[in-house]
Amino acid sequence: MNALVPLPVLLPLCVTGLKLAIGPRLHRLQRFISIAVLGAVLVLSVLLMVAADRHGPLSVHLGDFAPPVGITLVADRLAGLMLTVSSAVTLLVLVYSLGQGMADRDDQAPVGVFHPAYLILVAGVSCTFLAGDLVNLYVGFEIMLVASFVLLTIGGTATRIRAGSTYVIISLFSSVLFLVAIAMTYAVAGTVNLAQLAQRLQEVPLGVRTLLEAMLLTVFAIKAAVFPLAAWLPDSYPTAPAPVTAVFAGLLTKVGVYSMLRTQTLLFPGHRLGDLLMLAALASMVVGILGAVAQTDLKRVLSFTLISHIGYMVFGIALAGHGSISGAIVYVAHHITVQTTLFLVAGLIERRDGTTELTRLGGLARAAPLLAVLFFVPAMNLAGIPPLSGFIGKLGLMRAGIDAGGAWAWALVAGSAATSLLTLYVMAKVWNLAFWRDAPPGAEEEGVVLESAEDDEPGDDEEGDEAGGEEEGAATGPPEPTGSGRAAGSGKAAGSGEPTGSGSDLPVPAGAVVAAGFLGQSITTTRRLPWPMLAATGAAVALGLSYTVLGGPLTTFTQAAATELLARTPYIEAVLGR
Repeated sequence: MNALVPLPVLLPLCVTGLKLAIGPRLHRLQRFISIAVLGAVLVLSVLLMVAADRHGPLSVHLGDFAPPVGITLVADRLAGLMLTVSSAVTLLVLVYSLGQGMADRDDQAPVGVFHPAYLILVAGVSCTFLAGDLVNLYVGFEIMLVASFVLLTIGGTATRIRAGSTYVIISLFSSVLFLVAIAMTYAVAGTVNLAQLAQRLQEVPLGVRTLLEAMLLTVFAIKAAVFPLAAWLPDSYPTAPAPVTAVFAGLLTKVGVYSMLRTQTLLFPGHRLGDLLMLAALASMVVGILGAVAQTDLKRVLSFTLISHIGYMVFGIALAGHGSISGAIVYVAHHITVQTTLFLVAGLIERRDGTTELTRLGGLARAAPLLAVLFFVPAMNLAGIPPLSGFIGKLGLMRAGIDAGGAWAWALVAGSAATSLLTLYVMAKVWNLAFWRDAPPGAEEEGVVLESAEDDEPGDDEEGDEAGGEEEGAATGPPEPTGSGRAAGSGKAAGSGEPTGSGSDLPVPAGAVVAAGFLGQSITTTRRLPWPMLAATGAAVALGLSYTVLGGPLTTFTQAAATELLARTPYIEAVLGR
C-alpha cells in the first residue's frame, strides 16, 4: 500500500505532459483524460485514507534514500482525509468548468492551457498534503503558485492581470520568507525532515525555536488568509473565472491551514504563540464577517466570509487540545466543500442573470427554484444551522473552548457565536435580495452580451471575471456595472432587448455589464443553465450534506486523527522506523 502514496502527485504531473502534447486539439480526449485522472486520484485518496485509518501512517522514501537525504511522502489520517475531500472537490469543479465551456475555449490559444494548469494545481495540492519535509512542502506551494497564476489570469484581461499580479507578489513574499525559515531550520537542526525535526527541535534553544515557529506561522497565515494578512484575497479571487474562484476559495486557503495544523502539532507541541493565534483567530472571525455584512456583491460577500471562517480553524489550532484539533479538522473538510459550492452557485447566478451584484438581482426563488435550493442548503450549512456539518464543527470547537477555559478561550467562544449569527444574517440578506424579493427593474435579458475580449482596454472602469461559454449563452461576466465600453456584435444591444445588425458596435447603455471575454469570444447570459454545471453543483451540495449524514463516523475519524497528531509517535515511527 505504501507504493500508492506518491501516485496522487505523480499521476497528474505525468498526464500534464501528455495533455500539453495534445494541445488544443481533440477536445473530447482532453475532457476524458482530465476526468479520468482526477477520478483515479479520488480513488487513490480514498484507499490511502482507509489504509491510514486501519494500519497507521504510510510513508515512502522516493529513490529509497533515507532521511534527511531522500524525499519523504507520508499519508496519515489527516493527509488522507484532506486528499479525499480535495480530490472530490476538484473533480466536481472540473465537471462544472467543462459544462461552462471554459476549458474548450483553448482552441484559440497556442497550447491548451486550462487542463494542464488545472492538473498541475491538483498535483501541487496533493504534494503539500503528503509532504514529509519542509522542502517538499515548499515545492508543493510553488507548484500551486505557478498553476494558480495561469488560472487566475485566463483570458488576459487587465483586471485579472492586476489581481493575479497582486496574488503572485504576496505569494512570492511568503515563499521567500518560507525559504529563509527552511534555511534557518536546517542550520539549527541539520535536517528539514518533519519526523526528525520533531525530535531535534526540542533540543534547540527556546528563543530560536519560537522564532522559527513565528516565521512558519507567518508564511502559512499568508497562504491561509488569516487576518491581518488577508487583504489580498477579496480583490484577487472574485476576478477569476467562476470554477477557478471556487476551487481557490474552497481549497487553496485550506492548504495553509493544513500546514499550520501539521507543524504546530508535530514540530511545536505546547507552542508559546497560542495567545497570538487566538487573537488572530478572533480578529479573522470578526473583521471578516463585518466585511461581508458591508458588501453588496455576492462574490465579495463570499470572499469575506471565507476570511471569517478561516478564524474557526485557527481557533482549533490555537487551543491545541484533542477536542479543538478534532473540531478544526471537521471544519476544514466542511468548509472546503461548502465554500466551493457557494462560489459555484454564484457562477450559476452570474451566468443566468449577468451579475452577482445583489442590488440588481431578485425573483430567483420563483424564476429558478432549483438554483434557489442549490444556494439555500450550503448557505445554511455555512451559517451552522443544526444538524448540518457546519453546526457539528462549530459545536466541537466551542465545546473545546469552554473546556479549555481562560479569558482568550471564552472570548473565542463568544466571537464564534457572534460570527455564526452574523453569517446567518449575511446569508439571509443574500437570500432576500437575490431570491425572495421581486426582480428589480432593468434586469438583464437573455442573450445580453456581457463580455468581449476586444473591449478590454486599460481605460475601462470595471472588467469581468467569468470565463468561457461554449455555445450560445456561455458564462457570464462580472457584477460591476459600467457606463462605458461597447458590446461585441451579438444581434442586440447590451442591456436592451433591441436587435442590432450583426457585428454592430453600439454604445452600451449605463447599467449594462461590459468586460473582457475569454480568448476573444463574446459572453452572453442564458436562462437555460447547462446540465453539467447544475449536476456538478448539485453533487457538491450532496457532498456537503453527506458530512451531516455521516457525522458520527466523520467525528470518530477526526478524533482518531487528532489523537494521532498530538501523540506524534505514530508519524515519527512510520517515517524513521521503530
